[in-house]
Amino acid sequence: MTTKRKAVTARGGRKLTPKQKRFVEEYLIDLNATQAAIRAGYSQRTAGQIGEQNLKKLEIKQAIQAAQENRSERTEITQDMVLQELAKIGFSDIRKIVRWGETMLRMETDKDGNDVVVPYHGLALIDSAEIDDATAAAISEVAEGRNGLTVKLHDKKGALVDIGRHLGMFKDRVEHSGPDGGPIPMMPTTIELVAPNVESKD
Repeated sequence: MTTKRKAVTARGGRKLTPKQKRFVEEYLIDLNATQAAIRAGYSQRTAGQIGEQNLKKLEIKQAIQAAQENRSERTEITQDMVLQELAKIGFSDIRKIVRWGETMLRMETDKDGNDVVVPYHGLALIDSAEIDDATAAAISEVAEGRNGLTVKLHDKKGALVDIGRHLGMFKDRVEHSGPDGGPIPMMPTTIELVAPNVESKD
């Protein structure tokens, strides 16, 4: 049984103009009113103002809310689920991923057959078996290069901003956007774990 896609209309039955419908559809993509207005065909020069005005119109607000509820039903993804995933990133603790400080490394044996142990100040990645699921969700990439491991984390600040928006903490602006109305640049945290370059003693 196929489910028909509902038309983008306000709950009160008031129909939107074709351009307003397009705005709602585009806004649902990235929740950026300025970019949604541009993609919907409004003037780029006034897109920021138009986008802000559209979000204040009751019929458009109702259409956006209805579309979001329909999408949530289709995907079975709830706001609570989204917040929980954002919380894993926003409240992640780097100490659950890496260790740092002085440690002793055993290098190659010397000419007399004795082990050469030297102090090393650096980072050490915690074994993946010791990393809990919530912390693992905050990691976006682990790569191994010539100099060692590189670990990238999802944008912690961005996740906290999104959580705040979901909880209604930021009411001073209708939307959060980057330069020229674009999306906020993501700023992932990068941790480089470089192998120590310590030569053995003679």
